[in-house]
Amino acid sequence: MEIWDAYDRDFNLIKGLALVRGEPIPEGVFHLVSDVIVRHVCGDYLLMRRDLRKHYGGLWEATAGGAALRGEGPLDCALRELREETGICADDLTEVGRVCDQRHTLYVEYLCVTDCDKDCVTLQEGETMAYRWVSRDKLLGMKASELVTERMQAFIEELTVK
Repeated sequence: MEIWDAYDRDFNLIKGLALVRGEPIPEGVFHLVSDVIVRHVCGDYLLMRRDLRKHYGGLWEATAGGAALRGEGPLDCALRELREETGICADDLTEVGRVCDQRHTLYVEYLCVTDCDKDCVTLQEGETMAYRWVSRDKLLGMKASELVTERMQAFIEELTVK
């Protein structure tokens, strides 16, 4: 059973209230999700292909991420999810945005710039089934039918179409 902290729409922790994954979330209450977009120092972006058994299975995702566990802040969640889903261990992430989704989810978005070996990415069983590195232009040219997390593109200056 996965337990989450509860937050208000302004990202303030609601003390004494716990949420359980899969159970209804009360009106006006939110859970926290951290997402990380990974840019290699050469300028390419990491895409992860979602496992076919997951929601949006088979689509590409421009982020590693997931729900924060009880007692876990957004940065700790982002670092854990990045490590679990890609094998990339980072010391420093840059927060690039926050989104309050009307479906009871608060997103904290991060950028990870890495010089890791591009062949060192590992896949998380049940979460991801492939990965690839793509250029900025390739990422921007992907259709909604291919890419799950378009939301991140708005927060990365070089991905903002001008």
